Amino acid sequence: MTESTRENGPSRAALTLAALGIVFGDIGTSPLYAVKLIFHSEHGLPLTQANILGGISAIFWALMLLVTIKYVLLIMRADNDGEGGIMALTALALAATRGHNRRMRWLIATAGLCGVALFFGDAVITPAISVLSAIEGLEVGVEFLHPFVLPLTIVVLVALFFLQRFGTAMVGALFGPITALWFLVLMVSGIHATVGNPAILQALNPIHALVFITSHGVGSFAILGAVLLVFTGAEALYADMGHFGRGPIKLAWGGLVFPALTLNYLGQGALLMSEPGAVDNPFFRMFPSWALYPMVALATAATVIASQACISGVFSLAKQAIQLGYLPRMAVRHTSPLQAGQIYMPGINWLLLILVLAAVIGFGSSSNLAAAYGVAVSGAMLMDTVIASFVYRFRWHYPLAWCAAGAIFFSSIDVAFFSSSLMKIGHGGWFPLAIAATAMVLMITWRDGRKVLIKRLQLEESKLGEFLNLLFRDPPLRVPGTAVFMTSKPESVPHALLHNLKHNKVLHERVLFLNVKVVDRPRVPLDQRYRLHDFGNGCTRIRLYYGFMQSPDIAQALQELGDEHGLQVDPQQASFFLSRETIFPLKSLPSGMAYWRERIFAVMARNASSAVEYFGIPANRVIELGTQIEI
Repeated sequence: MTESTRENGPSRAALTLAALGIVFGDIGTSPLYAVKLIFHSEHGLPLTQANILGGISAIFWALMLLVTIKYVLLIMRADNDGEGGIMALTALALAATRGHNRRMRWLIATAGLCGVALFFGDAVITPAISVLSAIEGLEVGVEFLHPFVLPLTIVVLVALFFLQRFGTAMVGALFGPITALWFLVLMVSGIHATVGNPAILQALNPIHALVFITSHGVGSFAILGAVLLVFTGAEALYADMGHFGRGPIKLAWGGLVFPALTLNYLGQGALLMSEPGAVDNPFFRMFPSWALYPMVALATAATVIASQACISGVFSLAKQAIQLGYLPRMAVRHTSPLQAGQIYMPGINWLLLILVLAAVIGFGSSSNLAAAYGVAVSGAMLMDTVIASFVYRFRWHYPLAWCAAGAIFFSSIDVAFFSSSLMKIGHGGWFPLAIAATAMVLMITWRDGRKVLIKRLQLEESKLGEFLNLLFRDPPLRVPGTAVFMTSKPESVPHALLHNLKHNKVLHERVLFLNVKVVDRPRVPLDQRYRLHDFGNGCTRIRLYYGFMQSPDIAQALQELGDEHGLQVDPQQASFFLSRETIFPLKSLPSGMAYWRERIFAVMARNASSAVEYFGIPANRVIELGTQIEI
């Protein structure tokens, strides 16, 4: 769906409502914990009027500069065929700098991988802190419920991850209305508290923010680390642009989300100015006692939605990383026949659940989790700034001075927040960084290992065209049927073909050499999907092109070939020959990789999911032939 289509007629309102549930869940639940953590006793800030005004002012201007201006007005312009997110942005920048300095392209690719890895680290903390902070509202009403907070949180999270297998299509229609109600409640409660102490409106003056973040010495860095909690989830505005379009997201942000957040933060500040004792949980203390339990229920629903969006984002990003060659194949199941973006990855889902539960149990409270939160968020936002500057300069050819000024301004803010979050490393910030570092090592190891593997295979390969010419000088016995040989190197002879000729000594009457290529675009249209080359003697090479947001489906592609190119192939009657490499790392064989990385690569290769499910090949028509490779 194009942007113009999205923005015409009633569909725009529907998309805007849907965007509320998927895009803004994370940033919309920040009021649950952000203010109480900014004024937490560990920062040693007295609850004076000046400090309260300064803290709320810092929140407002962080939302204004980093969300409204940076993401909504600037970065969201950089769409990759309508898609957003760190992977799409990286692909856009690499395409714009093709032919330029290799070090520049290496910097862009590395920044993109860092952003992806940091997002994985953030995705573990987001469900944990969101759900836990919502259920902690029970403590405000009845103190004896404190022992039940952690068990209830675990139950909610386990249920959430268990339900992933069924997809979000059945409940997706509820996400928007529930989140819309959440933001309306934020707005109304904020207005009510602000009316009670309108002096808080002075916080809209940026002078208060500047004084607040510069007048506490080294403590100002710790305060910044708490302020950045208010814009966690800002990247979702850009990452989900492909699902809803730029227009609906901008409308939802400017028309409801930003005003609701601003008014609620002002309301919490107004409450603290009137009742400093409410600092233990200013969000829930804004509500009368009769509304407390309904608010806990609504907050829990909102945080579950925010967590759902985060989990879906991990699935989407992991799939893109697989498509682009940074992770091994994993099982991907589509949970909706109508929406291609709704997928479920069992391996990722259960690993994520284990890590989230470890975070909840290990940290124990939202205040403790906050120490681990923010490092990954600010780091990922810094990567977005770096990569976007290359897009503005090399794709749109903005003047160098403008690009440099914008990059320096926003990266300075990002670096300040990132630096402040580094102070939390000893208090839990190491946790998401450790996850991000592990993800980074795995992605780079898989990428480099594939390069080494391809070089090893090239030593034993011969050109396909030359091989077929020699083969048909003394042709083998031809048998009826169609053989499809999957190959990662379209110019070379597939190992499966060599093994088949060696052991079976026959060749099918029709032979297809099939190669799947994923390009650095989100989607490849059907008229650009196929490229055929006829070698004669019933042998044809087929190259299939997919975007990194698409899922290869060989069976469907072969049926489409009959409609588009007259190449009639019944996937249920063809024989598919696959080659599976077994990797053996050797210390004595130089590869350019450390031996420990070679061993990791070998383990990843052995545990990669079958190509049968990943490529959509009929399982009962597959013949898999093994090859042992030493690296």
